[in-house]
Amino acid sequence: MSDLPRKAVTRTAKLAALPLGIAGRATWGLGKRIVGESAEIVGRELQQRTAEQLFKVLGELKGGAMKFGQALSVFESALPEEVAGPYRAALTKLQEAAPPMPTRTMHSVLAERLGEDWPELFLTFDDKPAAAASIGQVHRAVWHDGREVAVKVQYPGAGEALLSDLNQLSRFAKLLGPLIPGMDVKPLITELRDRVSEELDYGLEAQAQQAHAEEFADDPDVVVPAVVHQCDQVLVTEWIDGVPLSEVISAGTPEQRNRAGQLLSRFLFSGPARTGLLHADPHPGNFRLVPGGPEGEDDWRLGVLDFGTVDRLPGGLPEPIGTSLRMTLDGEAGAVYELLREEGFVKESVALEPDAVLDYLLPIIEPAVVDEFTFTRDWMRRQAARVADPRSPAYQLGRQLNLPPAYLLIHRVTLSTIGVLCQLGATVRLREELEEWLPGFLADEGPEAEKSVAEA
Repeated sequence: MSDLPRKAVTRTAKLAALPLGIAGRATWGLGKRIVGESAEIVGRELQQRTAEQLFKVLGELKGGAMKFGQALSVFESALPEEVAGPYRAALTKLQEAAPPMPTRTMHSVLAERLGEDWPELFLTFDDKPAAAASIGQVHRAVWHDGREVAVKVQYPGAGEALLSDLNQLSRFAKLLGPLIPGMDVKPLITELRDRVSEELDYGLEAQAQQAHAEEFADDPDVVVPAVVHQCDQVLVTEWIDGVPLSEVISAGTPEQRNRAGQLLSRFLFSGPARTGLLHADPHPGNFRLVPGGPEGEDDWRLGVLDFGTVDRLPGGLPEPIGTSLRMTLDGEAGAVYELLREEGFVKESVALEPDAVLDYLLPIIEPAVVDEFTFTRDWMRRQAARVADPRSPAYQLGRQLNLPPAYLLIHRVTLSTIGVLCQLGATVRLREELEEWLPGFLADEGPEAEKSVAEA
């Protein structure tokens, strides 16, 4: 019997109680306004109380509820500090742990998938999970050849629970929107739901992870554990030790923060160029700082885990991203506008002022303007507030822009990564990574450059 759904009625009831609680707090907020408290103070209290209830409920559940919580947690740095502070610990907990399934259930999955003699495949096997996530939990073990391994076991009924939770959450997505200013929660939930089948397929995950492991096998900066064994509902990979990024965020040294930020940026942009795949779940629980970088044991590499969600980009990141970014930096408003229209970011039925579009984009790409940029929660909050304030020209223009489906996952991964960089407070040479890995960013790249080379 699966531990994941527990009782479907109980799970549904807990999720269904969220909008009722939010509505009740809205009534409470109205009462506070009537007796004279300012809208700003009441709004922040409402936001804090809503967030506390949301993450309390999500933390008690696995499946889609926790997956949504993990996806939302990387945007924590956009919240005002007095709101973000009280439940930052709850967000970290979501990224790193969840209640485990009973040992008996886990053993039955291993017996069904690996055979009744499954213990003989391991020299040792720790029944206590080392980590638990939205659709499975990880156990530390030693494979029969002596290698330390991570054994990922999928929760029975995970797919059903994921879809049920996400369907339930999507029904009141608008009520959750105020948690993250400037972000539409419903497309995030829809996208997570669309990715369920891929994430449940450990065969696809093994292929993606092994492709990265082979490409980064001798890399001085990034380490990806190789796949040891895979079958339905069970994935065995090499074990890597290290400092979880959530710990670096909460208590890391400046050197660790900056190193983690630089390597995370490098992996984001180099991965698609080198493997044709984009790691599409960049929350802190999926990364480690591993001792032993290029400068020796006192240096660090970035350990990357969980390839259950990837975007397949055979040609690397789309060239229009780099081209439009370069032209924005060069102030070419008309050219940027035409390229955005060609790519579907501006619909044919919409007419915008190119200079206004440029003004909208420039603050967002500030990290690419300078050689070195320090990502901070304050910077993230200012960006979020700018596009979330209905009185702001940026808000009005942003509502008229469109996000083409082909760019949806890239957009979310980029935003999520920026959120993690701001949580780290990392100083990063982002422009260096863009110049190295982003197609179209350098002026001598692209079709025209290729044509001139061919003619020569």
